[in-house]
Amino acid sequence: MKSVKVLDVTLRDGGCVIDFNFGQSYMNQILDSLEKSEVDVIELGYIDSKKGSIEGRTQFCDEIAIKKFLKRKKSNVEYVAMFDFGKFDPELLSEYDGSGIDGLRIAFHKKDRLNMLATAKAVLKKGYKLFIQPMTIMRYSDAELLELIDVVNRELSDATAFYIVDSFGEMRMNDLNRIVHLVDRNLDQNIQMGFHSHNNLQLSYSNAVTLLQFFTSRNLIIDASILGMGKGAGNLNTELFLEHLNLYFNKNYKIQPLLEVIDKVVNTIRAEFYWGYSIEYYLSSVNHCTPSYAGHFYKKHMLPVEQVAELLGMISEEKKVSFDKEYAEQLYLSFNARKHANDDPVIKELTSIINGRRILLLAPGKRLTDADQKIRELLSCNDTVSISLNAFDKYETDFVLTTRIDAYNDAVVNGKRIIATSGIAATPSDRVYVIDYEKWITLENGVNDSSGIVALKLMTACGASELVLAGFDGFSVDINTNYYDKTMRRPVSEEQARLRNEYFKEYVRRLRATLPVTFLTQSLYEE
Repeated sequence: MKSVKVLDVTLRDGGCVIDFNFGQSYMNQILDSLEKSEVDVIELGYIDSKKGSIEGRTQFCDEIAIKKFLKRKKSNVEYVAMFDFGKFDPELLSEYDGSGIDGLRIAFHKKDRLNMLATAKAVLKKGYKLFIQPMTIMRYSDAELLELIDVVNRELSDATAFYIVDSFGEMRMNDLNRIVHLVDRNLDQNIQMGFHSHNNLQLSYSNAVTLLQFFTSRNLIIDASILGMGKGAGNLNTELFLEHLNLYFNKNYKIQPLLEVIDKVVNTIRAEFYWGYSIEYYLSSVNHCTPSYAGHFYKKHMLPVEQVAELLGMISEEKKVSFDKEYAEQLYLSFNARKHANDDPVIKELTSIINGRRILLLAPGKRLTDADQKIRELLSCNDTVSISLNAFDKYETDFVLTTRIDAYNDAVVNGKRIIATSGIAATPSDRVYVIDYEKWITLENGVNDSSGIVALKLMTACGASELVLAGFDGFSVDINTNYYDKTMRRPVSEEQARLRNEYFKEYVRRLRATLPVTFLTQSLYEE
């Protein structure tokens, strides 16, 4: 190659982790560290006319807001920003005068590969460098990629770079070699070739090193971010890649400023907002879809990992590229409801047991044993039917109710009387009461598969005279406070916790209009 440059995307791709809310101080410290490292190109953030801000975030409303953040420019560094096609009109740009960003990266989906031409030309007309970013390039056939390259050669020959973008982190060495050959052999020689990867398969570093070994006379630009900060599995690590270039390509990047900002800033962010390799991002990669689906299904913590993988395999091709929450919820519901059960006989039998009686429901919250004496008193009462939800090692109850396959299997092994949804238990028996998943599950306001809600609905339908609840602590982002059993701990976001708590509280409030409900232990669901 003639040369290789590194473009750092921390302030843009890294911003996706925290909705771009770095805050001005962290933004300044990250920018300062990148400038001191002497990285070649710094991406300062996104431009989005509708969602952008004036300050404090790296999703900006326009290039003028970026200029206010930039304040001064270092002479040997290029500064760029990115926008998604359709979210910013470059006709609104000021004419390039060298005082702000030097270039813009236009990202677009395959369906817009020809529609973006006028927008891209407007960037060039305003005097800015143009970087062409075809997202999810693995979704292009060879013919489609060659068509795009031909159009770029004819219509956008003044572009600075054309990128190979591995959006889902699914690219392996053979894929990289094939696509690099196609681009390098057919792209106008004056246009640099860029590479942007995600680390779903832990291959960002090795793919970048492999690209450096590719025989070409073309200039290369390789994207990276500090500590790999980026959405989902993250990106190639800037500090690691710069060190590699120092060792083998006679570069003189400064690594120390990056290590300092990792210690003072990035590690602090990572303590609250995780990114990096995880099983859901691996699954998204091997199923060739956006990681948002894998994260959405996996974070429900209701399906075993092999069923999450099966569910991802059911996503239609046209839906894989961009996350559709409504579609994901319907797919999830259909997947779990695929095993129907005529539960009329079961409900009739449960009603004969429950009707007119007090029901003690024991959830696995950490505060469950705070009411130990009262719970044991109720367990000894003949007029009380007791039900454990998903966990049953603390107290011997009449039933175990579960919507989870792991809890169901444990209950079967331990010979428990079980109430389970049809998605996990297909065949009723004298000890297994199978209720129809689709009939009893709740899917609204982000609350899914709650065994607590299933229990309340079922007990109400079966004629319970009173509900007594213990261990219904509610959800916190501090996973150590949610369950008494550490093996049940699963991370929940602040939004997930808030939605679940609010929904359950409102459900109990409505239920109390027709049925007495008592909490024996402290709960976030209480009014």
